[in-house]
Amino acid sequence: MKRSIVTLFTALLMVCAMGAWALAADTVRLAVTDLEGMEELQREFGSFKEKLGVLTGYDFEFFPVNNRTAAVEALKSKRVDFVLTGPAEYVVFKKRVNAEPVVGFSRPDYFGSVIVLAASGINSVPDLKGKKVAMGDVGSTSKHLAPMQILKDNGLDPLKDVKTLHVDYKVGFESLKRGDVAAFCTTNDKFLKMRSMDKQLSAGAFKVIARGPDLPNDVLVVGPHVDRDVVAKVRSAFADHADEMIAAILTGEDNQKYKGMVFLPKVKDADYNYVRAMYATIGYPQYSDFVGD
Repeated sequence: MKRSIVTLFTALLMVCAMGAWALAADTVRLAVTDLEGMEELQREFGSFKEKLGVLTGYDFEFFPVNNRTAAVEALKSKRVDFVLTGPAEYVVFKKRVNAEPVVGFSRPDYFGSVIVLAASGINSVPDLKGKKVAMGDVGSTSKHLAPMQILKDNGLDPLKDVKTLHVDYKVGFESLKRGDVAAFCTTNDKFLKMRSMDKQLSAGAFKVIARGPDLPNDVLVVGPHVDRDVVAKVRSAFADHADEMIAAILTGEDNQKYKGMVFLPKVKDADYNYVRAMYATIGYPQYSDFVGD
């Protein structure tokens, strides 16, 4: 009798555990690396999260992270399942967690440019040797890594041949106008926006002497611990309901950078080899650390 009771009790515990696991399996945790705090996550991606939940049948919950390193550690420890991150961050996620790309967020005209003043006499990247060049935050794909790679692709050693100044893109633009720097590097969309708003110089006062290829995309990655059926459903939501998902993501004010985007459900790891080349160019060929943290 005692043995039967113990057996029954054990069976009940297993059933309860399985039920709890099934409930937990319906909850999927989502992080975004460039946003801090639940309020900001909800404002920018609340509609996106809800739409993804409706289309997949899963209960998506936000998992706030303070920085990129915290996001990697959360994915590694299985406290978060999916992370939306940038191309520079992706290669580190892949190296440290073996994260899988699920869908790319393709943005139009997403490439880096090297801009000079038209009257400067500078006509090509080699003309910048020994001069000051302004670019964005250390570690930024489009405003640091891409410009450094553009300089290298056009014949300069960016670590030795120029003096790099890392500043806010608005400061960099004004520095170029004043002549404090010989060139300013940023993404094409930001340059065009600032040029169109400038009240001091006309559009013809600026000249782009080099541009890089369109950059790899922001990407939704998933941890290796997540069930393949969950991954397949999430990927299908983007593939089969792209218009709904785009409309949901564009409700965020900061997410207007994605206007005109398409989703790329067939994104693959090799698409980010150009980013790996950028890391090697700045002296980080291991791809295992976030530059600038």
